[in-house]
Amino acid sequence: MSEQTALRTGAGAVAITTATVLPVFLLGALSVQIGDDLGFDPAALGLVVSAYFGVSALVSLPVGKLVERLGSRLTSRIGLVGASIAMLLTAVLGQSFTAVVVLVLVGAWTNVMGQLATNLTLARAMPAERLGLSFGVKQACVPLATLLAGLAVPAVGLTIGWRWAYVIGAGLALAALLVAPRGSGRGERSADSTAERATGALAVIGVAAGLGAASSTGLSIFLVASAVDGGVAPGLAGLVLTLGSVVAVLMRMLHGWLADRRTGGHVAVVAGCLILGAAGVVLLAVPGSVALVVGTVLGFGLGWSWPGLLQFAVVRLNPTAPAAATSIVQVGVYAGGCLGPVGFGLLATGMSFATAWVVAAVAMLVAGGGVLVGRRMLVRHRAAAQGRAREGVTASA
Repeated sequence: MSEQTALRTGAGAVAITTATVLPVFLLGALSVQIGDDLGFDPAALGLVVSAYFGVSALVSLPVGKLVERLGSRLTSRIGLVGASIAMLLTAVLGQSFTAVVVLVLVGAWTNVMGQLATNLTLARAMPAERLGLSFGVKQACVPLATLLAGLAVPAVGLTIGWRWAYVIGAGLALAALLVAPRGSGRGERSADSTAERATGALAVIGVAAGLGAASSTGLSIFLVASAVDGGVAPGLAGLVLTLGSVVAVLMRMLHGWLADRRTGGHVAVVAGCLILGAAGVVLLAVPGSVALVVGTVLGFGLGWSWPGLLQFAVVRLNPTAPAAATSIVQVGVYAGGCLGPVGFGLLATGMSFATAWVVAAVAMLVAGGGVLVGRRMLVRHRAAAQGRAREGVTASA
């Protein structure tokens, strides 16, 4: 693959991932304007976002199989068109809170398809020496969608109205079709057929990743509210959140760059990030701005820097069916995104933010241990598969 082709493939994957995740981030960023217009509060918004990730978890496995069957070339474009239609329908038909909820939930599959189609595209088309970096950049673009949604508030939501922000988002999704990479066609398979999908090990890693995701969602959603509750000025709390987001973006790309320079051990690095990230999360329960800054940097820089690296590791271990394999892990990640905000909010409201952060840290620590268990299962599975392959060669000889 030429330098130009690799760059176009990576840029297209970023465009697809950003465009298909944009609808839910627009809902969060424009919640004040939409809430004033349609009459719902932040609590209702939290339930909608949780339900969105719950639907994503439910459709992840069937969408992963569909992506493998139809290929990433077609499914990435279906995801973009679906996201565009969902945003247009929200702008036109979102005349009540119920209508917006239905449209958001019905369109949740577009994000799942965009994610899994780009996973398949990168696995099939990106040079092996740049695969890790490409996954790191792809996952770093999720905060890019947050940035675009945030910019939509002053630029569009407060000027010509929130509905036009969705119309513009739909246009961006269609524009992404122009840079979408060629991808794989229907039924194309990797030439490497030696690997077998270790479903049990991937399920264990998926559950662990779900715990990690559930803990990490509290960082972006509740960090500012927790800091202000602890006596930190709102302006400083917002700046600390911005710092954490920047650290997360940089660390996701750094993890990918380093992964291309290692021969293995990627899943172990994910576990280490979760275990060390738990130390940062527990610091958020400690009063004071110093603990806040250090805890945020560690929490975002380690505790929420691993998604791209985990997807890369799963793809490397399952080259024959990367979309289906990553869909197993994504079930856990989406389920964590669904249950995490609700659980954290209930703990913070019923007890305290400090208690919620301690519980989140424990969950992240357990997640790191679960990833190590899944890694041990993967190692055993791979050794057994290699043993069967050697026996087959001996028998054929």
